[in-house]
Amino acid sequence: MTAFAPDSLVLNRKLPLWYQVSQSLRASILGRTPDASLRLPTEEQLAEHYGVSVLTMRQALKELEGEGLISRHRRRGTFIEPGARRGAPVRLLGSVDAIVAQQSGDLTTVLGRSRTAVAGELLEHFPDTAEVVVFRRLRHDRESGEPTNWAENAVLPEVAASVDPADLVRWPMTKVLRDVVGVRISRITDTVEARLADPETAELLQVPLLSPILHYTGVTYDEDGRVVDVARIRYRGDRFSFTVTVDAP
Repeated sequence: MTAFAPDSLVLNRKLPLWYQVSQSLRASILGRTPDASLRLPTEEQLAEHYGVSVLTMRQALKELEGEGLISRHRRRGTFIEPGARRGAPVRLLGSVDAIVAQQSGDLTTVLGRSRTAVAGELLEHFPDTAEVVVFRRLRHDRESGEPTNWAENAVLPEVAASVDPADLVRWPMTKVLRDVVGVRISRITDTVEARLADPETAELLQVPLLSPILHYTGVTYDEDGRVVDVARIRYRGDRFSFTVTVDAP
């Protein structure tokens, strides 16, 4: 491997392998440290790392090249585009690594951590819990500094006790829960709907009051079927679209 080290990946055989690999590698590229090498390992090295064929790896790289995240040069190798910007679509395709990839890449500011009573929309997901711990974060585009989305994560108190807010500056909550806290995630359900910006959202995202936003809700379940995290993310409507990929049987 080169100095750039992609994250590991547990493959789900029910989803296209090239898609899972491209999303995992995409998250690694967007979440890399500023001093990380721009040169990617070879196709063969990456294929061995992910445990897939070279053809599958080639298809995954082609997807990233199409997004403008990488460039491929004959005899020289494959390189991360230093000026590449994150793509706009919000994509949903049933993979934890895809969700991590979607939430990676922007600059993140942790706005706060507070204990709050379960009320409103959260009652549906935490019917037997009196309080949850809410983490609030604001994300900015790395190049322009423009706010792109802001998120609230309502987490079970016993799980939140192991979440270090400093980790949320570097990684999405899903990755922190799975890879740092050790939550064995069984599934995540996603809902995306159109809403109008309330005063808090308008101020944080720097958009007019009542302008359209995309409101994402992600509910994370552990292997015992408990809801451990409810993520509510507000995306700027002028920066994001909603895309679902359906594979033919």
